[in-house]
Amino acid sequence: MKISTMAYYSHVSTGWPSLDTIIDHLRRGDNVVWQVDSIDDYQRLVTPFVNSALARNERVVYMRFARHIPLVEPRDNIVVYHLRTENGFESFSAEVHSIITRQGRDVCYVFDSLSDLQHVWATDLMIGDFFFITCPYLFELNTTAYFGILRNRHSFKAIARIRETTQVLIDVYNYQGQVCVHPIKVQHRYSPTMFFPHIKKKDELMPVINSVEATRLFSYLADHQAVSAQRRLDYWDRLFMQARSLLESGAGGAEKKDMVEQLSRLLLTRNKRLLSMIRRHLGLEDLLMIKERLIGTGFIGGKSLGMLMARKILTQDRAFDWSQVIEPHDSFYIGSDVFYSYIVQNGWWKLFMAHKTRTGYFSRAAELREKMLNGVFPEEITEQFQLMLEYFGQSPIIVRSSSLLEDAFGSAFAGKYESFFCVNQGSPEKRYEKFEEAVRRIFASTMSEDALAYRLQRGLDQMDEQMALLVQRVSGAYHQRFFYPELAGVGLSYNPFVWKKGMDPHAGMIRLVFGLGTRAVNRVENDYPRIVATDDPLVRPLAGMHDIRKFSQHYIDLLNLEQNDIQSLSVQELLEKQRPEKFDLLATRDEEADREMRRMGRPQKDIWILTFDLFLTRTSFIDWMKRMLSRLEKAYEYPVDVEFTVNFNQSDQLQINLLQCRPLQTIGDRSRVFLPSSVPPDRILVRMEGNFMGGNISQPISRIIFVDCQAYAGLSRSEKYSVARLVGRLNRQIPDREKMPTLLMGPGRWGTHTPEMGVAVHFSEINHIAAIAEISYQDGSLIPDLSFGTHFFHDLIETGIFYLAIYPESPGVEFNARWIRSLPNALEETAEEDTRLSHVVRVVDTAGLGLKLQSDVAGQRVICYRE
Repeated sequence: MKISTMAYYSHVSTGWPSLDTIIDHLRRGDNVVWQVDSIDDYQRLVTPFVNSALARNERVVYMRFARHIPLVEPRDNIVVYHLRTENGFESFSAEVHSIITRQGRDVCYVFDSLSDLQHVWATDLMIGDFFFITCPYLFELNTTAYFGILRNRHSFKAIARIRETTQVLIDVYNYQGQVCVHPIKVQHRYSPTMFFPHIKKKDELMPVINSVEATRLFSYLADHQAVSAQRRLDYWDRLFMQARSLLESGAGGAEKKDMVEQLSRLLLTRNKRLLSMIRRHLGLEDLLMIKERLIGTGFIGGKSLGMLMARKILTQDRAFDWSQVIEPHDSFYIGSDVFYSYIVQNGWWKLFMAHKTRTGYFSRAAELREKMLNGVFPEEITEQFQLMLEYFGQSPIIVRSSSLLEDAFGSAFAGKYESFFCVNQGSPEKRYEKFEEAVRRIFASTMSEDALAYRLQRGLDQMDEQMALLVQRVSGAYHQRFFYPELAGVGLSYNPFVWKKGMDPHAGMIRLVFGLGTRAVNRVENDYPRIVATDDPLVRPLAGMHDIRKFSQHYIDLLNLEQNDIQSLSVQELLEKQRPEKFDLLATRDEEADREMRRMGRPQKDIWILTFDLFLTRTSFIDWMKRMLSRLEKAYEYPVDVEFTVNFNQSDQLQINLLQCRPLQTIGDRSRVFLPSSVPPDRILVRMEGNFMGGNISQPISRIIFVDCQAYAGLSRSEKYSVARLVGRLNRQIPDREKMPTLLMGPGRWGTHTPEMGVAVHFSEINHIAAIAEISYQDGSLIPDLSFGTHFFHDLIETGIFYLAIYPESPGVEFNARWIRSLPNALEETAEEDTRLSHVVRVVDTAGLGLKLQSDVAGQRVICYRE
């Protein structure tokens, strides 16, 4: 008796006794998929299932998310969840996962029709992925769940995937006024007539086993399922085929705009501000051109959208013919759905959900990151990868991150995700291997600690952050065994670093380098790009040949075709191998160095300094960049930041390749701060002109974290890394930037990758700081980098961190480090385990000392003093 009772409770009724007999009842853990002609048919199956469950006093959960009529009315013992689908696959799937976790075991579920998800996701791929991750979890918790799908709405491949995943799949038809039920899959059960179609006669289901009736029925079913060739396509492809037909039909503007609106929300963005810009600038033909270059489905991401939007804005400029200036792009896009499918189909979704919890946010992400470096891609995606690489041949390409939130208003994500050059030399197999490795590494970079901290700090940790990719042909030219552009750089429509009185910050600035743009967007060791104010391009923030020589670019990044890798060469070494044709425009001979070498009797050789002076004055580059930045800022109604390369075409004409455009985050203009005119020298910590960024401020300072330059220079490499980690721990102790405004001071460059050049912190280790100072220390070559326009610059701006570079040896600079050293070191109280570094790192509490940091942008003055 006991055994039969257990057997009874292991079975679940459909509420239709005849059907229960045919399929030998449902089992705990069964996911039941009903393929129906209409929602009414699905509801007629749901109702008896729910009634039967309630009669057994079982819990029923209804997942309500579709636009169709409700399938279940609220009653006792029924819980209804209203789910939002418009926020995307991740948010929806995570919410369902969370509900299932809370509800626990032995629950009966009813889901709205999965077909309705096409309205918001537009692809069978993601519907299949949702079912693929949800079905096993429901099975694991011993639940019984109903799902409905509408016939002829999904590709054969999608139905096959659902059939493979579910435990029970049943077709329901209307046949000559009668209901026909046809079990397609019933896992672990079998009878001689189970998989025959069954006709409903009164309340009984009778198998169609007579050959005459069977022939008629199957002929009807064959005709019923015979649809166009589009039936084999994903809904995504069918939607774009409709768009193509609409464009070619000569439909009216309103219809086209409606289609642009629909496709933009599926392909480009959900951001309302960007959607407004899309309506003004992009047409249906633009979206169809994107689709032609799209691998997979989903969004193309912020970086791709910014690049395409900026180019279209320029082509619509009636005041200037940009087609003669802008180099055409040759890009492919890997849709954001590929990222989720990569996680789902490699079996990592539960780990991904664990990462989304408060306790697992960082720890489980580290585990997932390692796995993502070694996953496999679906066959249909690898085939498209192969076709794209065949198109590019052996031209160098760059694989760039283009996540959903990247390059948007309020979140640039500058430098948070990876990008990789593929020099693309060697056999097809080797080139494909390198490309796929680049894709995996960029996907894995979404789980880096820096990216996670960035998202967490901005309240984006629970938002969908799918990673799309932008694959571009590298802009440049072949120089024997090297490949690189003549010039590259970053342009800002607003200059946050006006180092000279009278400069117009609204004129913009440029950060310019020779070769690949890596040295323009990253803080590169031993090197400095040319900083150009577009309203006064020849004026430098530095004076004298000694400074010009020191603070110039000494190395070039390029692609070495023989070594099949990116390489850094000194400019002098490159010149010994080959001299670029236009090099005279970029560099100035160092005659002072020539004279010194002759005086010392050394062999004479040309020494050049990359000043770019002739290029800036003898070409149209500055005029074009000013026009471009102004035009884009006007269209964005916001300052912008662009990345570009510069090349000369076969006709020797200058061409600019616009690679990226995004809103430029700015701390914002504030009312002018009037600095005190006379402060006793013993009360001044820092006073100087220029070399700061962050607007007009008047900021109390209640704590100083000071890394002593001389002591730091004397540390071993491993000890220098220990200092960086200590700074990170001290940063995390700051409860609130407003309550404990902290000034961080240290030698050389904060955030460098090389500890010999500064303190190698990650940005997540200094993100609670109110103001940061980089101090020049000549003996150790620890020199600040005025890295305006770099990824580091974006982090400072977005976080609202004030920045200053202190050159104690320069005339007019006052810096009283002795005062800091004279105050008690609170390191022992704040980080007891790190007191061995107390001779290097000082923590000075200044809350009661009236220390204040003030700056005046108009006067280009900054002071930190005790009131």
